[in-house]
Amino acid sequence: MPSATALAHPNIALIKYWGKRDEDDNLPAVGSLSVTLDALRTRTTVSFEPGLGRDELTLNGVVAAAEHPRLTRCLDALRALAQCNDHARVDSENDFPTGAGLASSASGYAALTVAGAAALGIDVRDSRLEAVARIGSGSAPRSLHGGFVLLENTATGTRCEPLLAPADWPLHVVVAVTSESGKSTSSRDGMADSRRTSPYYEPWVASHAADLAQGRQLVRARDFAGLAQLAEHNCLKMHAVMLTTRPPLVYWLPVTLACIEVIGALRRDGVPVFYTIDAGPQVKAVCLPEAADTVAAALRQVPGVLRLLTGGLGTGARIVDGNG
Repeated sequence: MPSATALAHPNIALIKYWGKRDEDDNLPAVGSLSVTLDALRTRTTVSFEPGLGRDELTLNGVVAAAEHPRLTRCLDALRALAQCNDHARVDSENDFPTGAGLASSASGYAALTVAGAAALGIDVRDSRLEAVARIGSGSAPRSLHGGFVLLENTATGTRCEPLLAPADWPLHVVVAVTSESGKSTSSRDGMADSRRTSPYYEPWVASHAADLAQGRQLVRARDFAGLAQLAEHNCLKMHAVMLTTRPPLVYWLPVTLACIEVIGALRRDGVPVFYTIDAGPQVKAVCLPEAADTVAAALRQVPGVLRLLTGGLGTGARIVDGNG
């Protein structure tokens, strides 16, 4: 029974994407620039079994029927590459909140893709795996790589370009977990609603290329102050689109705003830190390594912060066990 286990980390976008240019192929409307996180992990085992009637997914110990269509599309793509017809059992676990704005779908589908490829004898470095991972999540291709990753649109799809390895600019990320609950509106549904109804959606798309180009330059230059200003600006632009969607997408909690205020005060006092927030209430504080303890201590005191997840930048998805 060909089987393999992969480990992948979620990523957070510093220059974000929101919206699809093609929902059927899950193609993002804009490119993105992210960092892969070391402290959060998804571990996934994929086993192809002759005679199994359909693909099966267990997520965090629970059968996850809602994920089945995307799961099967990813596995179908891998089966086509390997010329295999067997269905698979997939067992996946996250060591962080799932579906709560911490990119669990990105790490989940990156781990699924790499484990499935290895089990079927496909080279896990094959660039075609980026398109397979994207079927499950538009940000999953970024989690195939470590450090700083640029995802750009092409004429027919997307491509990833690793910009800096984790050791090249070893930033630290302190995640303030403000809720353990899943989102009431998924990112995929929210993006579709924003595209249809937000008056800010088209300006968001039109202004994005400049942010992406500037972000790439700032990362290459290791310009923390410049990246801090740009990342926060880009984050707030995305949430402006969400807030002006009908019905509005209000992913933040009062504690989210409180964390933003604390991070702003720290930076005004000279602490090298900035925030970014995805479609959820969790706050990610990005800082230089020497500021990590100061940032963590400040966020730990914010009422409503449930716990902190801290660490550096992580590597890409990889095989940790397999007998395929």
